[in-house]
Amino acid sequence: MMLEKSYVTLELPAVLEMLAAQAESELGKAAAKELQPSTNAEEVRRRLQETSDAARLMTLRGSPSFSGARDIRPALDRARLGGALNTRELLNIAGLARCARLCKAYIAEEKNEKTSIDSLFHALRANKYLEERIFTAIPAEDEVADSASSDLAEIRRKMRAASARARDALNKILSSPSYAKALQEPIITMRSDRYVLPVRADHKSAVPGLVHDISSSGMTLFIEPMAAVKANNELRELAAKEKLEIERILAELSAECAEHADDFSEDCVLLVRLDLIFAKARLSYKMEASPAEISNRGINLRRARHPLLDPAKAVPIDLNLGEEFDTLVITGPNTGGKTVALKTIGLLSAMNQCGLHIPATDGSTLPVFSHILADIGDEQSIEQNLSTFSAHMKNIVEILE
Repeated sequence: MMLEKSYVTLELPAVLEMLAAQAESELGKAAAKELQPSTNAEEVRRRLQETSDAARLMTLRGSPSFSGARDIRPALDRARLGGALNTRELLNIAGLARCARLCKAYIAEEKNEKTSIDSLFHALRANKYLEERIFTAIPAEDEVADSASSDLAEIRRKMRAASARARDALNKILSSPSYAKALQEPIITMRSDRYVLPVRADHKSAVPGLVHDISSSGMTLFIEPMAAVKANNELRELAAKEKLEIERILAELSAECAEHADDFSEDCVLLVRLDLIFAKARLSYKMEASPAEISNRGINLRRARHPLLDPAKAVPIDLNLGEEFDTLVITGPNTGGKTVALKTIGLLSAMNQCGLHIPATDGSTLPVFSHILADIGDEQSIEQNLSTFSAHMKNIVEILE
């Protein structure tokens, strides 16, 4: 509890928000906000090396895209149970597969020395066959292509023919002078998925057929002339077949996704991890930061800046602690930078253990702390605000323990 309070006091969550802004995927942003400092020296070294390697790769050829790394796991869980996924869910799976494939291609082009994140790229499965199959069948969220199946293509060919026959029958009525007075407007419209004509209510007997709707004024009836009934009936039957065939196609694609669900889930985890690593590298560039060296000798910060302050205005600090002495008292006048100095030391230590580069020059060293504890507050009069003073004392006691 005290540890979490200290991170808030040191404003680590604000830095993690900056990190989240550098991630591309929503899952990557969430992972950034949940990042916690590690207390294991080897883990910290690994994290820092990953950030450094991602930064080096970015200078060589830019960053891979992780925008396709969406959370597809709920959809995959449903597909595993035999459920049919909708077009958006299937497109998300195909998008993730494409993202994984492009990331594998990104690292395959790297001919220089190996990096600590190569294994993450190589572990990606991808699935080009299913990726292309889904994108070919579903070109947009609200569209299933004719090419999705031969049956769907045949049904839609017949629908176009039936639609043409219905419109031809109605166009004959529209072009006939004998119906001119009966029509409210010379147009073909749709009601209940059937082609109809707008007929004046006082001339309804002039156009024999089925009334499907009436205007709000009651002056217009929407009539399906008998000449179009057969074609409209056929069109409706074909529309029902089309719906069933689309459902079958989506169920078939969903079943194929279920067969590869474990691979897709693993790719999702790997892509989010890579997104977070490259977000750390981008934040490093933005802050003009560099990796601290991990050392048990103590803290040695060179021209360290607080990452939340304007770099143009922040006054860098140099600080040594832990070699010749292990306690430091910082004194000075109000607005002299005491609090900023304290927060800089604590915050940069926490950032370092998150695997983030710190805004300090090369040669800075930091240990890996088991606890980073802080109690920071304005000076208070004991008489005026005993409760605030008591709270500070309570925090200090917890820290000392």
